[in-house]
Amino acid sequence: MSQSPKSHESSTESKMLPSTVFWRIGEDIPKPLNAALIATSIALPLLLWWLVTMFGNIDPKFLPSPAQVMAAFGRLWSTRELLKDTVASLWRVGVGFLLAAIFSIPVGVLMGSFPSIRALLEPLFGLMRYMPAPAFIPLFILYLGIGEAPKITLIFIGVFFFNSLMVMDTVKFVPKELIEATYTLGGNRWQTLFQVIFPHVLPGIMDACRINLAAAWQLVIVSELIAATEGLGRRISVAGRFLKTDEIFVGLIVIGVIGLSFDLLFQYLMRVSCNWASQKR
Repeated sequence: MSQSPKSHESSTESKMLPSTVFWRIGEDIPKPLNAALIATSIALPLLLWWLVTMFGNIDPKFLPSPAQVMAAFGRLWSTRELLKDTVASLWRVGVGFLLAAIFSIPVGVLMGSFPSIRALLEPLFGLMRYMPAPAFIPLFILYLGIGEAPKITLIFIGVFFFNSLMVMDTVKFVPKELIEATYTLGGNRWQTLFQVIFPHVLPGIMDACRINLAAAWQLVIVSELIAATEGLGRRISVAGRFLKTDEIFVGLIVIGVIGLSFDLLFQYLMRVSCNWASQKR
C-alpha cells in the first residue's frame, strides 16, 4: 500500500535533525517544536527576570521581582482599581479603533481600486501620516475640551491614516488578470469591487487592522494624560510619579496581555473567515 503524502511528510520531518528543521526558510515547523518555542519565548524572559531580581541585589524601586509585581496586581485587583482602569482603556481603544476601521477600510479600498481617488487623497494622507498624533493634543483640548472626545479622537487620528494607506497598498497589488477576467465574464465595476477585489484583499485588510490595533494601544497611554481619572495609562503615569515600579509593571503587563489576546483573536478570525486564502509558503 502506498504511503500518503502527509504520513510521508511527517516521517521525513522526524528523520531531519532539529537544527535542520529550525532553520528551514519559509516552511512550517513541526507542532511540537512550535509549541516548545512559544513556551520558551514566554518562560525564558520570566526566568531571567526572576534570576536578576533574586541574585542581582537590585533595588525594587528600579526592578521589582515577579512576586512583588504579582502582589501589586492582587492589591490593585482587590480594590477594583485595576478593573476600572482596564475597562476605561478598553472602551477608549475600542471606540477609537472601531471608528478608524469603519472609515479607513472603505477609503483604502477606493484609493487602491481607483487611481483617480488615490491621486486625490494619497498626498494628503501621506502628509498626515508623518505628523505624530500626540502633537494634536493641544488642538484637541482647545476644540473638544478635556472629556472623552479628545482621547478617542487622538486614537482615531493615529490609526485612520495608517490603516487607510496599508489597505490601499493591499488593494493595489490585486492581479490585473483577475480584474480583467471578471470583466470578461460579464461583471460590472461594482461587482468587481465587492465580489472580487474585496474578498481577495480581506486577509490583508485584517492584517492591517491587527497591526494598527497595536498603535491604538500605544496612543491610549498618551491620550490618558489628558485629564483622565481612570485608565491604564493614567495608572502607569501616577505610579511613576510616586516611584511605584511594581504598579508600572502591572500596567505594562496587563496592556501586553490584552494586546496579545486581541492579536490571537484576529489570527483566529482570519483562519475562520479566510480559510480559502490559507496556503503553505
